[in-house]
Parts: sequence; C-alpha cells; structure tokens
Amino acid sequence: MSHQDPNMLVRYRPNERWNHWITAMSFVMLVLSGLALFHPSMFWLTELFGGGQWTRVMHPFIGLVMFVSFAAMGVRYWHANQIDADDVNWLKKIGDVLQNKEEGLPPVGKYNAGQKMLFFTIIVCMLALLLSGIVIWRRYFSLYFPIELIRIAALVHAVAAFVLIAGILVHIYAAIWVKGSIQAMMLGTVSYGWARKHHPKWFRQMIRERAKQGAK
Repeated sequence: MSHQDPNMLVRYRPNERWNHWITAMSFVMLVLSGLALFHPSMFWLTELFGGGQWTRVMHPFIGLVMFVSFAAMGVRYWHANQIDADDVNWLKKIGDVLQNKEEGLPPVGKYNAGQKMLFFTIIVCMLALLLSGIVIWRRYFSLYFPIELIRIAALVHAVAAFVLIAGILVHIYAAIWVKGSIQAMMLGTVSYGWARKHHPKWFRQMIRERAKQGAK
C-alpha cells in the first residue's frame, strides 16, 4: 500500500487482471476455433491453430482453461455482483443510462445492474458450454452418450456460444463507451472522479477503507 498513488483508487489488483486477461485470451481463441469448426465457410480459420486436426484437439482443452479461469473470477466477484434494490431501480431507469444521464440514477456499487446481469448470464453460458462440450467431446466422452443426446448437446453448445459471444461484445462496447474502464483493467487503477461518477457507492466504500488504513 505504500506505493499506491494517493490520487488513484485500486480497482483491480495484478492477480485479478491476469485472471481477466487469461479468460479473455481463451475466449478469443475459442471463438476463432469454434467458428472454424462450426461451418465449412470458416474452416480457413483452422490455419491459425495448425490445421483442422489440431483445431479439433485444442478447442476443448482451451475451453477447460477458460472455464477454470472464469470460475476463479466467479468466486472472486460473486459477492460484488449480488443484485440489490438500487440495481432494480437502476434498471427501471435504463433509458437515462443509455442517454448518459447519470445524475438521477441510484448509487452504483463496484458493478452496475447491467454488469451484474451479464455476470450471471456468463455463468449460465459457461455451465451450458462445459456440460454440452463434455457430451460432444468425441475423443474422450461422446462414445458414452446416445446420438440423440449428442445432437441436443451440439445445439445447446452452439446456442450458449452465440449468447456468450453477444454478451461479451456488449461488455467490450460498454468498456469502450465508459472511458476509463479499459485503463482500470490494464493498469488496475481509476481516478477519484471516475469512481465518484460511475460507481459512487463503491467510491464511498473505498474512501472509508483508505481512511481506516490511514488511521492505523
């Protein structure tokens, strides 16, 4: 704490940022390899992974890396993503949010209601992808399941992947839209002004914690 910039607040520590970027890089690799395997018109993407056979082999293992990495994030951020009364009121004023009118909005904690909903959407998608992926994992598990279940699992896998990709695209857009968000995940810190404007409830909590540390 002695090296902390007094003009900045720590939003993400180094291990949190590494966790996030491992998940993100795994996601990108899975999207590219998954699209390559999904339709013949995108088979050319397999060249990024050394060809079709390597793509088929690597895809499920990368999926396990992403699942484990996100599971660590899920445990870490579970408490901060619990929906409360302020979040419900925030969602009722989603029109003001989209118009960037933040003055009359309920106070936001570390994450707003939209981020929390995305968090739980990702959890559902991750579980669906893991379970369906195991069923259709031809090399190790698919021989234990009937063909009807494998077909259903393949459909579930594709739908869950589509929802996850759509959700992550929204996440990326929001990070670009709210200036300072990307810096928070790159450098780990945000300014007092950014925190006060976008996450006032979390800002007050951090100020109280800093005051307690200063009093020791």
